[in-house]
Amino acid sequence: MSNTLKIGLVQTNLVWENPIQNRINLKEKIEAITEPVDIIVLPEMFTSGFTMNASSVVETMQGETVSWLKELSKKCNSAITGSIAVSEDNTFYNRLLFVTPKGKIFTYDKRHTFTLAGEHKVYKAGTEKVIINYKDWKICPLICYDLRFPVWARNTQDYDLLFYVANWPKVRVDAWSALLKARAIENMSYCIGVNRVGLDGNGFEYTGHSAAYDVLGQRIDTIPEGDEHTEVVVIEKSHILKYREKLQFLTDRDTFNLT
Repeated sequence: MSNTLKIGLVQTNLVWENPIQNRINLKEKIEAITEPVDIIVLPEMFTSGFTMNASSVVETMQGETVSWLKELSKKCNSAITGSIAVSEDNTFYNRLLFVTPKGKIFTYDKRHTFTLAGEHKVYKAGTEKVIINYKDWKICPLICYDLRFPVWARNTQDYDLLFYVANWPKVRVDAWSALLKARAIENMSYCIGVNRVGLDGNGFEYTGHSAAYDVLGQRIDTIPEGDEHTEVVVIEKSHILKYREKLQFLTDRDTFNLT
């Protein structure tokens, strides 16, 4: 069992509805990470920005971006994750991909589509919560608007790491920061959020506020607000075990099921 994971957080601007240029830009940023890392986390819809014009950017699971992720993950010997617009069976999904260096792909379809932007009219909501087992760590991947729904993130699987990829605008970024910290505390888990920066094609501004929190809600990164920035954080299994055993908060949780 690996006691530590090194995770690269890529807070970046995204070129509106331009998968080719976004892959070029992100490849440069990923290859600029000079130390070995276990996982690299990209924002939500990292090939396009948060667009409802799905037909212009959507790809299949046999498309260019999946091939690109496989090749880059193998080259960097690091898992790479983030979400893109995917077409499957004539239906669109905001799908998170988690690609390992061996070519294995885990997927998670965004459960809570953002009704304020009409996402529910374009992309089908997912129905399954996914736990990824990677390097003996249990990882729960979620997407942006999912952050507002604590029951969906509730740690009934004893996961070790919860992470969110996002396009969360500046106008509501205080909620983003507060909720990331809360999810870490209530789930006794590391919680990481990677958000974009810059302006999108609809004129919305994004200032990042990407962050990583430990199980006590203490921030463990130094990512600056507003700028493109890549940072590696180290998380430790011993930290989780120490405080779960000492505090027993998860043992005292209420029992109920989603219907």
